[in-house]
Formats: sequence, C-alpha cells, structure tokens
Amino acid sequence: MKKIWAFDIGASNGRLMLSSFNGEKMYMEEIHRFDNHPVHVTGHDYWDILHIFSEMKRAMQISLQKGHTNIESMGIDTWGVDFGLLAETGELLMNPYSYRNPRNQQAMEEALQWISSEELFRLTGVETAAINTLFQLYAIQKEHPALLEQAETLLLTPSLLSYLFSGEKYNEFTISSTTQMLAIRGRKWETSILEQLDIPTHILTPLVESATIAGETLPAINQELQMDAIKVVHVAGHDTASALAALPLADVPSVFMSCGTWVLIGVPIAEAVTDIKAMQWGFTNEGTIDGGARLQKNNMGMWLLQQCRKVWERQGTVTDFDRENRCFIDAPPFRSLINPDDPRFFNPDNMVEEIQHFCRETAQPVPETQGEMIRCILESLALKYNWVIQRLDQLTREKLNRIHMGGGAIRNQHLCQLTANATGREVVAGPIEASSIGNAIAQWIALGEIADMQEAREVIQHSFPVTHYYPEDSAEWQQVYQRFTQYIEES
Repeated sequence: MKKIWAFDIGASNGRLMLSSFNGEKMYMEEIHRFDNHPVHVTGHDYWDILHIFSEMKRAMQISLQKGHTNIESMGIDTWGVDFGLLAETGELLMNPYSYRNPRNQQAMEEALQWISSEELFRLTGVETAAINTLFQLYAIQKEHPALLEQAETLLLTPSLLSYLFSGEKYNEFTISSTTQMLAIRGRKWETSILEQLDIPTHILTPLVESATIAGETLPAINQELQMDAIKVVHVAGHDTASALAALPLADVPSVFMSCGTWVLIGVPIAEAVTDIKAMQWGFTNEGTIDGGARLQKNNMGMWLLQQCRKVWERQGTVTDFDRENRCFIDAPPFRSLINPDDPRFFNPDNMVEEIQHFCRETAQPVPETQGEMIRCILESLALKYNWVIQRLDQLTREKLNRIHMGGGAIRNQHLCQLTANATGREVVAGPIEASSIGNAIAQWIALGEIADMQEAREVIQHSFPVTHYYPEDSAEWQQVYQRFTQYIEES
C-alpha cells in the first residue's frame, strides 16, 4: 500500500502523520509530535525554524526506522502570515519573526497613514490586522531596511520548509492569501500595495496551486536519512485550508470551525465578500485547496487555556486533561465571562492575572480556582463563536444550521458541547486531525490516487468517525448571551 508523509505544524506544536490509502479508505498514523514555541531574544519573538526542520527530519527517520516503505511524497501545512527571507545565495538571512511581535501594531498604524483599511480590504479582501505579512514587512523596512536590501526571496512558512527539503522557491496559493498582499481576484500579488509602502516587490515568488508537485527531496536529505528521493508536494499550505478540505461538509448550509490555538470560523463561498459589514466585523477572504474562497474570521482558541497552564505549571500545580475535566464539572456555570479576543489576551506575561483583571474591571466575580478559570474561558469562547456565526448568517443571507468542527481542540468535548449550546445548532465534530488529513488529500490528488475534492470528501466520510452534539439549555444560553454581548461592546 502506498504511503505519504503529512507534516502539520501549528503555532504550539508540530506532528508528522503517515497516511496510507487503499483506493477506498484513508488511514492516518501519528509518527512524531514536537513542541513549537517562539523564542524571545533581543526584544523580539522568533520562530526557531532550524529546530522545526531538525524535528521534521527526526520524524522522517523515526518513520523509516519503523519499517515504513513505499513513501511516495511529503507535504507541509502551517499557520499563516509568517515568513523567512533568503539571500541571493539561497541562505536564510535570519530566523523568521513571530506574528506575536509587539512592534507589528505600531507598524500597522503607521502604514495605514499611507493606505487605508478600506482600500486594503477592497484590493485584497483580507482583514487589516497587525499580524499580517504586509505589516511585518513594513516594520522590517522601517527598523531594518538593510535586511530587505539583502533579501532576494520571501517564502511563507510552509513554502520555506518545503524549500529546505526540495530547493524549490515558490509560494502556494492558500498560504499566500493570508498575507494581505494578494489580489482579491486573479491569483496574483497586488504589488501596488507594496509599492505605496516602499517595500521591494522583487522578493515575491511565483504563486503555485495546491495539490501540485514542487520537486523532490534534495540529495543531501536523502543521504542523511538513507532514503530514496520522494516528491515534495504543495499541499494547501495554510492549515485552515487543509482542515477545511478534510471536513465532511454536506448539502445542509454549514459553518466550518478549524480548532486549535486559534479557532477559524467561516464558510466556503463562490466569490469573495467585500461588504462593508464584513470588514467592520473583522471577516477575511482567503483561499481554498481547489482555488476557491472562504469567508472566515480568526478567533481566539485554546491559546487562553494553553497560557493559563504555563502559569499553573510555574506555580507548581500539576495539570492534565482529566484534572481539568473534573475541575470544569465542579465549577459553577456562567459565573464570569470575558471577551476572549480582547487585545490584552494576545500575548500577556500572565494569562491568569489578565483574565482576573478583566473580570474585576467589569464587576464580575473573579475566577480563582482552576475550574472557575476553565469555565470562564470555555463558556466565553463558545459565546463568542455564536456572535461570529450569527454574523455569518447575515453576510451569507441564509441560516447556517450545522457546524463542522475539526482540529485538535475538539478533543475537548466540553468545548464542542458548549458551542452547540451557545449557538443553538448541531455540531458535527471530526475528524480530529483535520489539517493533516487535508494535507494528505492534496498529496493523493497530486499523485493521481484521488481524482478531485468531490471524491476526497467521499473517502473522508468512509474513513473517519465524527461525533454529533446537540444544543441543550437553549433558553438559559440565550439569556447569558445577552449578558455576554456587553463585554464585547465594553472591551
């Protein structure tokens, strides 16, 4: 049976999944998982790209040592917006900056003096946000212009990692659509934006479609790992686009939720939505694996809980999923609520204290125990997702009756049930490893084993189980939602 390697690398961890396909069913096996966190040094947050590269090679070696043969290809998906810069020699000029760098906010504010948010949205269909590649480049141009003078090529994170394995310099369509530098139509760079901000345009590489072959692994890689050359495939490089490809969307009007450190909520659309309301509500238009579009909004996800765990661990409190589950059940519901997307929660030194400050400032009971904190986070997330989905109803002009949740965060069954409760809609949760599965789908299509996305969705339905959640206590949740909206408006 043929096999492929699917690398899904998120903003908190990465993993290698081995996918096999017998012509009817697809199988996924986790080979190796590793941590991935920004490194703070010299006043900036960087991604340790060589650590990621080393862990990827280690994962491949583990797979080979397990006796996995007939590996046909590999593909890589990651989070969006971040990038590396290459010199003319092909060498990496520095470790890539992380989108969480605080300097990006000031850069965005300065850039918007030259080109407005409205104009950017009209040209790109992308939400104006400080994390976007455009504003990161503007910050570099203002603070380190010599770096851009040395740069010959910009490669977004999945394309950068693919380059390290194949030597080929291209940027894939879906990951490029996160930059706020891609034209809303025509699959081309909107170079006029960069020219207005005095950012060099020659660093932009040609765009390539998803599910296409980039090249083969380099001889040095093959020799190091003692393996035959395999194909390197341009999968849907943005992990959300890969996750969407794996969700078994049916004919019922449905919302997708890709759930991890961030939760991205949206719908596939035939044409980009540039309604002024979409811009005001923070929605964005990005690409899909089949060259289409998705209207979505980026929302806080498990980052809040991940950062609380770090605080608890520093304080010597042991925590794991079973303990958190017990604490959640024992804590009273609806005691304290926050706006999970308040800027104060983006990258605080102490997430627990920030959440407590929010509750104190809004005259609510302050969560003190782990259970109270977990309740506060999960209930607030579910209520915010309801806020987003209600606005998707308005923008699409239809009632979106079903929610498809995929990604690692759906292991938290409370989050799934609370989302059903808060939204009053059926939730279909699964598959868990949605991004990895969508990554694998792109490779099987590129290899000619699966014809297209229609066939791929049939394969997914036969291959991976899903769990259904139905709304409970709807009247009570509607009352709580009215209370919650005031915290959205106040913060």
